[in-house]
Amino acid sequence: MPPLRGTGAERYAEEPEYAGDYRLQACLGSGGMGVVHLASSASGLRLAVKVVHARYAEDPEFRARFRQEVAAARRVSGAFTAPVVDADPDAERPWMATLYVPGPTLADQVKRNGPLSPAELRRLTAGLAEALRDIHRAGVVHRDLKPSNVLLTDTGPKVIDFGISRPVDSDLHTETGKLIGSPPFMAPEQFQRPREVGPAADVFALGSVLVHAATGHGPFDSDSPYIVAYQVVHDEPDLTGVPADLAPLVARCLAKEPVARPTPAQIMQALLPPSYAAEAFIPAQRRRPALPEDEDAGHAPAWDADTPVRAPAPAVPRRGPRIRPRPTIAVAAALALTAAGLYAALSRPADRPETPTSPDEVATSFTGWTTGLQKYGPSSAPACTHDAGALYCAARGVGLARLDPVTGRILWSRTAPVEQGSPEVPVPLAEGLVGAAAPTGPLRAYAAGDGAPGWTARGKLPEVYRPAGEAVVLSDGVGGIRAVDARGGKELWRHGLTGFGVPRPGPYDAPSGLLTVSEASEDATHTRVAAIRPATGEVVWQRNLDGNLDPLGRTGDGTLVLAAFYGADASLVDALVLLGPGGDHGAVRRLSLPYRMDLRGVAVSGAVVHLLDADGHLTAFDTAAPKGKVLWDLETAAGNVSPPVLGPRDRLYFSVQDGRLLAVDTVRGALVGQTRPRLRNGRLGYATTVPAPVVAGDRVFGTAPDGSVFAVDARDPASW
Repeated sequence: MPPLRGTGAERYAEEPEYAGDYRLQACLGSGGMGVVHLASSASGLRLAVKVVHARYAEDPEFRARFRQEVAAARRVSGAFTAPVVDADPDAERPWMATLYVPGPTLADQVKRNGPLSPAELRRLTAGLAEALRDIHRAGVVHRDLKPSNVLLTDTGPKVIDFGISRPVDSDLHTETGKLIGSPPFMAPEQFQRPREVGPAADVFALGSVLVHAATGHGPFDSDSPYIVAYQVVHDEPDLTGVPADLAPLVARCLAKEPVARPTPAQIMQALLPPSYAAEAFIPAQRRRPALPEDEDAGHAPAWDADTPVRAPAPAVPRRGPRIRPRPTIAVAAALALTAAGLYAALSRPADRPETPTSPDEVATSFTGWTTGLQKYGPSSAPACTHDAGALYCAARGVGLARLDPVTGRILWSRTAPVEQGSPEVPVPLAEGLVGAAAPTGPLRAYAAGDGAPGWTARGKLPEVYRPAGEAVVLSDGVGGIRAVDARGGKELWRHGLTGFGVPRPGPYDAPSGLLTVSEASEDATHTRVAAIRPATGEVVWQRNLDGNLDPLGRTGDGTLVLAAFYGADASLVDALVLLGPGGDHGAVRRLSLPYRMDLRGVAVSGAVVHLLDADGHLTAFDTAAPKGKVLWDLETAAGNVSPPVLGPRDRLYFSVQDGRLLAVDTVRGALVGQTRPRLRNGRLGYATTVPAPVVAGDRVFGTAPDGSVFAVDARDPASW
């Protein structure tokens, strides 16, 4: 049913009368993204319906993010949230409906009736901790937990207004994006590293919310958002007035470092036994909104609930002052904290090789391990590979090391060449050999058994290399392309490819034995793609395709998948292009993605392409569907991630720049486990380049910016 327009003179006169089949009865509140209405279904079910502002409905990117928000909100619906009932992100005015939950917000309750009693406060603490536990299990970080986003009901608190999609009207802005949240309830890392905010930020916000509930003010108070931001990052919280039995727990929640804060489960454990349950919260009476035939007290705005509920007509809803600070470099500089460096030592000298652990020594249950690999210099995440039952890793200053995959012992290591500035990356070569090279070469071979140096492939210019079966293909970036024998390092061939100016080696397909090579035109309107045999340099086929494309890999039937960049912008991908088996004879299909992605990597399983963007948003996209189909979306709230890697048991793994390793169930699209961040000299470290984890059977090997390599049991990610 098309939306109908009202004719009144007030600010809501132009709001629609319907959202889908739901008649909008009254306004419950308004925020930056939309208006929340009371509505009812045909069966009489009371709903809170958010309708997006018209100015955002015309923005395709906003629609895409709203679509993500709807998908994520469905996943977190539970006992401590307002369940999603229906939604239509593709409507003329996108909308989402949740169950109407009677009850005041915590902000309104404290404002009207003063701080909560100790028993009410303990009950609130336990309820919010349980809510955060369930939200985080769904792979979501709220980012904006505050008193106005907590509803108080007789069955416990409900968390609303999920900040899953970054709102376009954030209060604070930086050069690299927007800081998500409300300054008095934001964690230090939200000011310092807004793109790397994790679940611990919600725990910090919980601590601030509890101080507000206990005292009527926050732990960091000022009229200036700049001063609040400085206090959050540098000053100790003011816990005056917090009950003595809760103050230590609240102080832990407000720890500056994320790893020092308790998890929601630990907060729940700390509150046992549940003596607080004896006193249930009874919502205080409050003014009722002017609702048709409505006798209920309370309200349930499901988003943007920072405005008081509308009083009886003709009063207009009041908005609190919005914090819109003036741009300033000084404030950003004052908030920026530099991470302390760490000179991580090797866990043992590696002058001579050791004997790897025998398989007979391996217990049925695998015990994880952590090994410090980096020898000197600023810390960075090592890169690893697994080949023939051995684990090989390289780090800054460590050209290559072999680790026992069962115990993590360093069996041998070789120091990186003096002239090598960037960390090297290990690569399997041939039986008995393993290689290592920086991103632009040269490539050096070592004996797998004892690390003895072997051959070196060095060009006149730095070269990009691609292992391809028994050969390694190298490109110098100015037009030269060649291959060397992986076993002996002998050059196999060298030539320029017809039709190419500067060919780029792409993914190697082992089943077909072909390496993809590509080059986009200068105007980014088309891309030449070819397949070559690495051992001979033979060009099997060439094809000109429309668009600025980058080969990603092949599906189960041999179809080549290419990322299509948005126009000349080589950072955002808005479609996938499929080139059917046969190359120059294959059919071409273009499948639009639901939104533009800053891709960090893909993992292909059959016809399903798993796309991971820079913000940690993971999408499973079925290329077998005629127009493509999103099977599921997962918001992991991880920033600066590695390429994803598929493993057994329908699992997918990727690393985060703070050293975390995440595991995702690819059937359900659910986060099933993650490791802790890895400290560097007592502080979190962040890697600028995040190597992909390595999966080998029932083990997953990750690396961290403190220079360590670690192993976890892939069979039980929940225990990480």
